[in-house]
Amino acid sequence: MIQMGGNRKVFYHLLANTLLVSVINFTVWFAITFYVYLQTRSVFATSIIAGIFLVMTALTGIWFGSLVDHHRKKTVMQASALISLTLYAAAFVIYQLTPEREFTDPSSVPLWTFVVLLMLGVIAGNIRTIALPTLVTVLIPEAERDRANGLVGSATGVSFLVTSVISGVLVGASGMFWVLLLAVGVLGAAMLHLGLLPVPERPPGAAQAEPGEQAAAPDRRIDLRGTLRVVGSVPGLPALILFSAFNNFLGGVYMALMDAYGLSLVSVQAWGLLWGVLSTGFIFGGLLVARTGLGRNPLRLLLGVNAVLWSVTILFPLRSSVVLLAVGMYAYMLLVPYAEAAEQTILQKVVPYERQGRVFGFAQSVEQAASPLTAFLIGPIAQFVFIPLMTDGAGADAIGGWFGVGPDRGLALVFVLTGMIGLAVTVLALRSTPYRRLSGYYLEQPQSPVPAGEPAVDADAVDLDEEPDRDRTHRRASSS
Repeated sequence: MIQMGGNRKVFYHLLANTLLVSVINFTVWFAITFYVYLQTRSVFATSIIAGIFLVMTALTGIWFGSLVDHHRKKTVMQASALISLTLYAAAFVIYQLTPEREFTDPSSVPLWTFVVLLMLGVIAGNIRTIALPTLVTVLIPEAERDRANGLVGSATGVSFLVTSVISGVLVGASGMFWVLLLAVGVLGAAMLHLGLLPVPERPPGAAQAEPGEQAAAPDRRIDLRGTLRVVGSVPGLPALILFSAFNNFLGGVYMALMDAYGLSLVSVQAWGLLWGVLSTGFIFGGLLVARTGLGRNPLRLLLGVNAVLWSVTILFPLRSSVVLLAVGMYAYMLLVPYAEAAEQTILQKVVPYERQGRVFGFAQSVEQAASPLTAFLIGPIAQFVFIPLMTDGAGADAIGGWFGVGPDRGLALVFVLTGMIGLAVTVLALRSTPYRRLSGYYLEQPQSPVPAGEPAVDADAVDLDEEPDRDRTHRRASSS
């Protein structure tokens, strides 16, 4: 694992702090969804909650990124927790003062005031998800950032796994009462812990004002035009962001149809237990990234992983089998941290530190905007086109003999076609000019300085795992 040093200790503390806050924020999100459905029995109401989250995430990413760039990272992380805590406390007051019957009416104003306050608190937590990758740039030597990004992905997997258990238990026991008390208490503790951490603000080698020199007044604008210029100035980077957005566009199929497909194969109890097990794939995937790294060219690995992911999407629906589904989805969960860590590692190297918050926020907004669009579109398409097609339509007549017939096979066909499209786009991306340009640009960038107080990383030394000989040869040639 990554060796311990002064800045690494700070990174581990930040990672644990962010994990704790993420667990709480996701618990609130899941809990309010469960609670509203149990109170109102309205699927429309729960879909609105999901829509609020996805749309607000897409709309706020660029603004949150500008806040991260324009202010001290520790300050914005503390402000994020304070805003969430305040909103959760206000929601708790409403929850205590409002008669329970008000929460059974899906058109109730107090209900939606309560929901919006909680969702805004959850959204405020996204500032941390943008700030943390920029702090990886500050705290971790470049040669080890890919592994640090893997640990961030593993922490995300832990948060999902723990959240799925905590939220259901707490809502079942006491509605939203203990959820909100726990949220306020944990956020208060997280703020106290972060307040005691010495968090450096700039990476080594970043320009600083000379003693006695007046520092330039910081530009507080969101400056979307400037962010677009930075993205456009890196050869192939716009294509990478659009490629990730397209993947999320196709990934919306999972969001919309996976539960329905899984529940067509097993009971709801078994499906919930299965997802608890599958979530460990995300955790182990992140730990594998931390152990193995991403190699010399993370972009090539990113596209290679996507090719495997879309191949899995083609294969697991070919038979109505929960075993095939479980194996395919576990492989999917295991590899996703590699793709996410690769994208973060690329941005950390090719984007100037002063712009990383805005570029991470811009990428989040563009990529997150795609999933809800597909999720809203694919449900009606699956319901009114593919399910009839594979139940008693032309598809059942043409391929039903070996593929199977029925509503679940209509959903399976959507997965197969989605995987084929994703695989074709990934292969084209691997052969494209933007891929070659960004790959070359990444490899040409000089190694960044080691953070102050950290030991220099010897490229020829055997550390976490041995580099392939060709990689060591490349590093010597690049440095000579």
